[in-house]
This record gives sequence, structure tokens and C-alpha cells, in this order.
Amino acid sequence: MDDYRRIADRIAADIAAGRLTAGQRLPTQRAFARQRGIAASTAARVYAELARRGLVTGEVGRGTFVRASTPPPEPALAEPADARVDLELSFSVLPDQPALQARALASLVRPDALAASLSPIGAAGTPAAREAAAHLLDRPGWAPDPDRLLFTGNGRQAIAAAIAALVPVGERLGVEALTYPVVKALASRLGVTLVPLPVDGDGLLPEAVAEAHRAAPLRAIYVQPTLHNPLGTTMPAHRRTALADLVDRLGIFVVEDAVWSFLTDAPAPLAALAPSRTVLVDSLSKRLAPGLTVGVVAAPPRLTERLATAIRSGAWTTTRFGLDATVRWIGDGTVAAVAAGKRRDARGRQELVRDRLAGYAVRSDPGAYHCWWELPAPWRADTFVAAAARRGIAVTPAAAFTIGTSHAPNAVRLALATPPLPVLAGALDTLAALARATPEDMETE
Repeated sequence: MDDYRRIADRIAADIAAGRLTAGQRLPTQRAFARQRGIAASTAARVYAELARRGLVTGEVGRGTFVRASTPPPEPALAEPADARVDLELSFSVLPDQPALQARALASLVRPDALAASLSPIGAAGTPAAREAAAHLLDRPGWAPDPDRLLFTGNGRQAIAAAIAALVPVGERLGVEALTYPVVKALASRLGVTLVPLPVDGDGLLPEAVAEAHRAAPLRAIYVQPTLHNPLGTTMPAHRRTALADLVDRLGIFVVEDAVWSFLTDAPAPLAALAPSRTVLVDSLSKRLAPGLTVGVVAAPPRLTERLATAIRSGAWTTTRFGLDATVRWIGDGTVAAVAAGKRRDARGRQELVRDRLAGYAVRSDPGAYHCWWELPAPWRADTFVAAAARRGIAVTPAAAFTIGTSHAPNAVRLALATPPLPVLAGALDTLAALARATPEDMETE
């Protein structure tokens, strides 16, 4: 074995044994060469070998650092049998994100800053956090008031707090007929009755809201006007205006889920059109990464304290460390840079869908990280999901998004964000081939 590989093996052993810890900075290559009594060129080959093994990462101008862990292998489409391509969950992490985010955290782990970040914090966060979040949420036609922003541990908790604050136990919450599955679970936990409301190509139908409210009062509606999950639709301005006018007239509150809005240029949110009745919720998990889960709630003045009480009573407050990290990532441009990268990434993935699933009834938005596929006959969603699973691909059936006993369309949602692009392309090819076959063909395999 070459000498540089023996040296790399010893460094790898130190990492595995914990003698070199995640995030620890290694000496410069020149200093490493002096310490080991080797040539500078050999030191360069050692560092390159460690990087090839996924044990270290280098940042120009900063040095070489031990990685947190060995990166997982890319999923396969066939072998081994337990390999899985995840088209169920939609969380994107761009390759350059860790380096971008690590820079902002350097100042946060100083003892003085860390001591402050480990202290408790309330639902209102800090003035710096409110200003940063207001800047993050600001968009054409709407600028949130920093003093009306509250924080939760994640976006799901923000939704839970909004529902808990606005809809008493036993009362009715209107939702789009196909909705975010977590809302179904939250409503069950909170004792809230969900009322499915029809949609069309432009989103929720205002007349459907009015009709349901006449039948029995709705205390609020939960709606995803921008890049709806699972349909991928974005509500146009005229529909938003009509819906805002209706809720103002009927006295219905709105929980506006804006978690995907960073991926596209949408019309002004409902929070701008019906400001006294709309609670807007957002989070960092989609913008940055699933492990970064600060949730944000933009509340009307008269609802701020009610929402803060719901956050506290539900134990849904965020951590100060997460909030301080968020302030740094917003302030240094990391969030904006990652969001811009994800907008490009999502469009590239949608191009793959248009190419690999051409000719099928696929509905989506060019900027979305998911799409809705109405399956060809004779496939049913449940049999298609099972057949895809046998090929190591996980997709979500329409039934996951329907309310109660409502009829589920013969469709599946494909979440596009997680797999590497080559893996996604292969998975789409496999699904297209599956759709061209029949369930009976699968039984003969």
C-alpha cells in the first residue's frame, strides 16, 4: 500500500476512535507535512484520500475539518433489496449548504455567545430574531410587523398552535379536500372536526367555504395558497382577493401555510389581503434542512397573545440556540443563497419529471418540489404504490391527503427533493415503465 494511504488509515482510525472529533480543524497541509516528516505533495495526497472517503471536508480560506459522519451511500433502484428511493418526504439539502452554514455558527460557539444561546426563551423570541424573521417573510405586497411575530420549534408546531388558538375543541376547521396529512393528525389530537372543501385549478373555492359555513359555522380554514401540497397549484391574485373578502364578511379566521412560498414568486399572501383574520405560518425546515426546524407565526394584533398562550401551553416554544443560529443565517445571506439554489434545483427536478413522465397526467408547478400524478387505467393508487415499493421506490397515495371517508383520487404524489438527480431520473424511468405495464403483469414477476 502507498505510504500516503497508510497515513490516511491512521487518521481515519483516530476519527473512528473519537480522538479527532466532528468539526475539529486539521493542521494545514504544510504543517501536517512538517509534523509527519513527509513531503508536502504526500500530505496533499493524504488529505485528498481522506476527503475521498468522506471523512473530512475542505473550505477555501478556512482549512480542512473532520466531517460529522460518513455520508450515507446513494440509494439504489434494485440491489440491495432493502434499498429505498424516497419520493415520500420532500427535504432538500444542497451540497454546499454545510459550508455556508458552518461559517455563521463559528461566532455562536464562543463561550460568551453560547452561554446566552443556552438560556430559556419565550414565544416572542428576541428583538433580533423578530427583525430577522420579518425580513425573511417580507414579500411584495406584504411586510409583517416584527412585534407580531412568534416562534415555535418547527412549522408543524406553528400550525398546531394556530389551530389550537383559533378552533375550540369540537368545532369545525375547513381544509382543502386534499390537504397536508399532518393537519389531519393535529386535528384529531386537538379534538377539531375537519371539513373538506372543494378546489379547482386555482385552489380553494370561496363559494365552497360559504356553503360549508352556512351548513354549520366554520371557526377557521387552513389553506395552502402557494405551491399547494400535494397538488402543486398556486392560487392566483383574483382568487385570493375573493377568499379574503369572504372570510372578512363571514368572520372566519385563516391559517395560511406559506412553507413552500420561498420557491416561487406568488401574489400577495392572504395575510396582506385579510390582515385582521389571517395567521401566516412558515418555517426553516424546507428553506434550509429538516434538522433546522424553527417555526414562525405572523399574527394579527388581536390574536398575538392568544397564539402565544397556545404556544406556551402546548410546549411548542423554540430553543434560543436555534433562534440565534437563524438570526445569523438570515443576516449573513445564507438563507437567501440556499433558497435561491433550491429554486434552481426544484426547476431542474421538474424538468426531469416533464421529460421522464411525458404523456402522463402529471400536475405541478415549474418551481415545486413535488408533483401530482393521476395514474393511467387500470392502475389503482394502492396497487401502484405497492408495485413501486417492490422496486425500492416509496411514493405517497392520494388517500394520505384525503379527509375522513372522502373518496381518494386515483393518484399519487411524488416528492422530488431528496434523491440525488441521477437517482431521481432512474426512479422516474422505473415508475414510467411500471405505469406502461398493468397490475396483472406485476403478478407474473
